[in-house]
Amino acid sequence: MGASSTGQPLTGHVSVEGRFFPETALRDNLQTANLSIAIESEFYRDLDNARQAITIVPFFRWDQQDSNRSHWDFRELTWQYFSDSWEISIGARKIFWGVTESKHLVDVVNQIDLLESFEGEEKLGQPMVSVSTSHSWGLLETFALIGFRERNYVGQDRRPSIPFPLDSENSIVEGGKLNLAVRWSHTRGPLDLVVSHFHGTAREPRFFVGNRPLRIAALTLVSDNEPVLTDLTQLSTVVPAYENIDQAGLEVQLTASGWLLKMEAINRWGQGPRFAAVTAGIEYALSNLRSTGIELGILAEYSYDERGLEALTPIEDDVFVGARLSLNDVQATQFLAGAIVDRLSGASLFSVDASRRLGERSSLNIQMRAFAGISSADMFLYGLRKDDYVQAALRVYF
Repeated sequence: MGASSTGQPLTGHVSVEGRFFPETALRDNLQTANLSIAIESEFYRDLDNARQAITIVPFFRWDQQDSNRSHWDFRELTWQYFSDSWEISIGARKIFWGVTESKHLVDVVNQIDLLESFEGEEKLGQPMVSVSTSHSWGLLETFALIGFRERNYVGQDRRPSIPFPLDSENSIVEGGKLNLAVRWSHTRGPLDLVVSHFHGTAREPRFFVGNRPLRIAALTLVSDNEPVLTDLTQLSTVVPAYENIDQAGLEVQLTASGWLLKMEAINRWGQGPRFAAVTAGIEYALSNLRSTGIELGILAEYSYDERGLEALTPIEDDVFVGARLSLNDVQATQFLAGAIVDRLSGASLFSVDASRRLGERSSLNIQMRAFAGISSADMFLYGLRKDDYVQAALRVYF
């Protein structure tokens, strides 16, 4: 094990982001356009002949209209020590677990940053002490996670946001002072195998009205067949609850002649009835199309959560199809497009992400999200059906 260094101790970027909503909002006085500015830098320094390292990654965003979205964080603030077969890290870190594209079931170490990504792709730094050791039988990582960070939400008067009033001030947190996790991973030929276990406070909350949990998909109370209401704005007592859980996770990835076979599966208990969930799929790579250097990846995945309507996400019985295109040009142009479709209702989320370097020190990133086929029975997504948006971000690197 060891550290790498770019030779430049301080790097980073400034991003100017504009977002446009083409449709009129369902609620009054919501904006159709928004501007924000973000700064992220990374300081990395080797010490003791590269046997130690310090990493500091501060992040700050200013938002023109949403004071909730104007925030800062240390994504990384870490000291590391490297030995030949083991390493120790102390401080705030971002840890990613998982192999699938559309949903990251096993990824439970960090709290997600909903202010940056409504889909949960960005993370808050998590204070921890981690020790890992690498041997012929695999990589073993242990984590002592110190403290708990609640999920942050975009303000109710902004887009897109949770489509019902949320009382985060009175949220319920079980435990939270010390969480534990362990992960074993091993590669043998074309097969990557990972087994993990997490014990501690759930990063995703359940929502409660009084003392009864709320079904996200249909906005009904568990064990009740009738909707809580038909007007989402009438909800004023929805409280997030972060419960103590245990979660066992499995990741499998098999490489075979241009094919990637992927699977993530979990078994979780402590957050209502015990349940299992799985996301599995394939990715096929077409390289050097027509001798142009262009690479195309075709993706297909299926997600199933045995909680059904009681799942904490609308993705509980859904199919994902997508494509990843890399032009392999000087500008590093890339596209990722996909759609998640509910197998039963037909509700769909379409997404496009594109990026291209404009020069040695700048790039342009385009993002599009659109909803389609949302029925009134799916009240959570129904409250977002007019929140399609296009976003452009200009990044300048230093």
